[in-house]
Amino acid sequence: MLVGQLALIVAAAFTGAAFYVTFAEQPARLLLDDRALLAEWQPSYKRGFAMQGSLAMIGALLGALAFWPTRDWTWLAGALLLLAGWPYTLLVLKPINDRLLAIAPENAGPVSRKLIEGWGRLHLVRVMFGALATAAFLAATLA
Repeated sequence: MLVGQLALIVAAAFTGAAFYVTFAEQPARLLLDDRALLAEWQPSYKRGFAMQGSLAMIGALLGALAFWPTRDWTWLAGALLLLAGWPYTLLVLKPINDRLLAIAPENAGPVSRKLIEGWGRLHLVRVMFGALATAAFLAATLA
């Protein structure tokens, strides 16, 4: 089923992006001084949010479309796992994001660094949502 394969591809892209941010970009940016760290995080976050948010919505929609004719709950589980990133982001990450976006880079310091370090640990949950959704879509594709 083409729509299911597309859901799998989009979920894998979401997971890859989240994995990259958590395990490549975040550790690299933490090597920067406080001002450069915040100056890099702010535009990176805005672009990443738009990309990952779109991938999550598209992947969830495709998963739901794959569920509809098959009634295979694995498709729906994958879709819901991708969507779970939205409330998680709004409830857990958004307060940190808002604080970081409100700080001008010239005012960066130990507080902004600590917030970005915590944000990086919390972002790992998005990797897990994506990986579980990808696994669900793969299982449904192979069924």
